[in-house]
Amino acid sequence: MVVAPVPADPVVEQLTGPGGPFEIVVEEVLGVPMQVYKNRLGTMRDLIALADARADVEFLVHEGRRLTFGEHNARVRRLAASLLERGVEPGDRVALLSANTIEWVITFWAAAAVGAALVPLNAWWKTEELEYALRDSGARFLVCDAKRRAAIGDLPSRIPSLEAVAVTDGPAPPAASAAGGSGGPGEIAFSDLLAGDTPDALPGVEVAEDDILGILYTSGTTGAPKGATVTHRQAVANLQNIFLIAVAGSMKGAAAPELSGDMQNAALLVVPLFHVTGSLATMVVTYASGGKLVLMPPGRFEPETALRIVQDERITAIGGVPTVMWRIVESPALGAYDLSSVSRCSYGGAPAAPELVERIEAAFPKVRQTLSTAYGLTETASVATINSGDDYFDHPGSVGRAVPTVEIRVTDDGRVLPPGEAGEIEIKGPTVMMRGYWRLPDATAEVLSPDGWFRSGDVGYLDADGFLTIVDRAKDMVIRGGENVYCVEVENALYSHPDVIDAAVIGVPHRTLGEEVKAVVQLRDGARVGPAELREHCARHLADFKVPSEIEVRAEPLPRNPAGKILKNLLRGDESSFAATADDAVL
Repeated sequence: MVVAPVPADPVVEQLTGPGGPFEIVVEEVLGVPMQVYKNRLGTMRDLIALADARADVEFLVHEGRRLTFGEHNARVRRLAASLLERGVEPGDRVALLSANTIEWVITFWAAAAVGAALVPLNAWWKTEELEYALRDSGARFLVCDAKRRAAIGDLPSRIPSLEAVAVTDGPAPPAASAAGGSGGPGEIAFSDLLAGDTPDALPGVEVAEDDILGILYTSGTTGAPKGATVTHRQAVANLQNIFLIAVAGSMKGAAAPELSGDMQNAALLVVPLFHVTGSLATMVVTYASGGKLVLMPPGRFEPETALRIVQDERITAIGGVPTVMWRIVESPALGAYDLSSVSRCSYGGAPAAPELVERIEAAFPKVRQTLSTAYGLTETASVATINSGDDYFDHPGSVGRAVPTVEIRVTDDGRVLPPGEAGEIEIKGPTVMMRGYWRLPDATAEVLSPDGWFRSGDVGYLDADGFLTIVDRAKDMVIRGGENVYCVEVENALYSHPDVIDAAVIGVPHRTLGEEVKAVVQLRDGARVGPAELREHCARHLADFKVPSEIEVRAEPLPRNPAGKILKNLLRGDESSFAATADDAVL
């Protein structure tokens, strides 16, 4: 069927039209015609060169440590040279297992500089999950913080491709040697990689737009994680999309901190760097805009610590997932700190209640015109739609319009649906993973059409003005505090217990987390295992955030339809996995 064109935003049209600063043209990307920016950076390496011009400007802050752009870039060049000296070549995989640290950021840019594919591992994963990703990616080099190096034990010795492990915050384990004398990979201190003379320039390697920048593993609906590839093109396009939205907002009277010129924008990072929200939508954007990135101290998020940092570092931008914002606005210490510098607040990753928006406005009065929510996925390199400024309040139930260069459509069995009809959300544009899932051509073919449309697995509808509203998730998934928990993965862990004969995992509403993980299990006759033991069993196999907070034990069979599928709607007590909300963003 023919769908009426979406009314254009005149400001965006002005910026993206012929001769505009963000002119959009149609070019082929890996054989598929799509919208791209006519004037764009080639690769992420180009950003490093641009940042050299800000050598004396502060960039990274973490606890008592501070680096200027010049100091950061010097370490990037030194690490890039060390990686090449140790045999890492363009296209090789460099894995990274760490909390948010300065070394994490340096490693990201150094890998980009040598054309290696970074594999940022979930720092909350357990050994089984980490082993799968390391084996599947074929990582040659692993950068790891000391805490996680101690936790994974002899795992590196079981990864055939792994040649070296660098420990970021301390010496290598005494038993290990730089040569890997025990038969496993050699282990070194990260500081040793930064020793020696700093090159004046980046390594002279060839890196192309469609080369892989990173492989980010997402838990799969079949239980095995899938490595979503992110190319340099995707990351650069995502950056330019965000910049364009910021420029358009400024022209409409809602200036973003990075465009005001009154002070350096300063972002407080409260989400993990191993997710695209933390890395591509926050760290990269801050780096490219000349801003200051402040990392929270390691360990459990403490709202009072965040409030103190906002005051002391004059933070201008704060956000993450609604869970974090709830904890900040409900902190008893909220009124004890000067929060007047905050002028931008954005979040996604889980549903947010209208009350939360009101509380954020009360705590940060400057943010009304810059409040925003977004929708996107790892497979779309972060942002696919944005709802911000006046649109945020005019369309409170929407995740916004597609960002420039990105197209959104809603389909049902291949048929494009008209406005108002709900179906599967499909996405096309230069931010989509055109290289597919790492080494999974069949899984890629299931979600990526030959003409470049990515099937999100999410259900929603577009209105006549092109605003997208999320209705449900087609994927069997719980979003807990911004973390994706695929139900089948938790169910498989429960099934591995000898007393469990049936299991179903569902999401239940939670005021601050958005959703919490609940399991309903049927036990074999005569079994006496209880919820506490089942939780302990899950914790041995899964990251802590995936472990069900509630386990309901039943003696009777779980409800199923005639085809044998568990009726999870009956277990939830409603007919949908969650209701339509303002900002269900899978970031």
